[in-house]
Amino acid sequence: MRNILNDIKNNEYKRIYLLYGEEGYLKKQYKSKITEAICGDNTMNYSYFEGKNVDIKEVKGISDTLPFFADLRLVVLENTGFLKSSNEELAEYLLNVPETTTILIVEQEIDKRNKVFKTIKDKGYICEMQKQNTASLQKWIVGILNQNGKKITETTINIFLEKVGQDMDNISNEIEKLICYTGDREVITIEDINDVCTEQITSKVFDMIDALGYKNRTKALDIYYDLISNKESPLLILYMITRQFNIMIQLMELKSLGADNKKMSEKTGLAPFIVTKTLKQIQNFKNSVVKEALLEGVELEEKIKVGNINEKMAVEMLLIKYSEKS
Repeated sequence: MRNILNDIKNNEYKRIYLLYGEEGYLKKQYKSKITEAICGDNTMNYSYFEGKNVDIKEVKGISDTLPFFADLRLVVLENTGFLKSSNEELAEYLLNVPETTTILIVEQEIDKRNKVFKTIKDKGYICEMQKQNTASLQKWIVGILNQNGKKITETTINIFLEKVGQDMDNISNEIEKLICYTGDREVITIEDINDVCTEQITSKVFDMIDALGYKNRTKALDIYYDLISNKESPLLILYMITRQFNIMIQLMELKSLGADNKKMSEKTGLAPFIVTKTLKQIQNFKNSVVKEALLEGVELEEKIKVGNINEKMAVEMLLIKYSEKS
């Protein structure tokens, strides 16, 4: 990403850029930075193509056209799938992009064996926009709040991330809500977060499994029905439940090997505060129960997909079974 900022600063651009990866917010931000730097308000020299049915001949025709009263023309290709399925015509064209054109390609998924990818690697610049770790997100959040005259403690940031998740687009929206809500007040509190921030499914599923650990069937089912009423898919909820049980198993195994919290965070890629919270959750479960619940969750998912069981009922059965008092 620093290379892109340097190119913008020096006003010297590669013929081709590829932005890809899971973090949509960063892709959107850097697409905007490149577009603004090259074109500004000059839409005459900007062309945008999106989707699976992009006509490469049209792309080539526009790319070969000299820019109108400017040094560069920018052509953006987004979510075309050419970095998964490949496209011989595009791969060949990218070998000889005119010096008066920059092509920016933005994709979610890529195949590094793909001919288009290999061509871009040879002739342009590739940047993977990965999900950011907790430390990076904390620094970013503090930076945004400082710009708006706000302060927040590390403990409050962790509670905020725990509630809203680690998707940067969602974090940005929730920060904006907090800034508006707190008005002239400088310090953002936990109460502010509880008042205005929308809790994400990951956080609610965590609370649901906590309820299972405490054998609180009513709470577990109430959380589930609340998710359903908010139009969450039972299949997605089941996936999140099994994912959490899988995380618990990983931490159980690492703990048995003598790993400390820091090592567990490094090995699993989980935020340190999530590791701490999950280890506390584990205390209410036997290892054998967690493994059994994980396997049952996977089996139920398969049954749902082949139509052998109703998805809403499947999750209810799982919650009822593992909230039963022994």
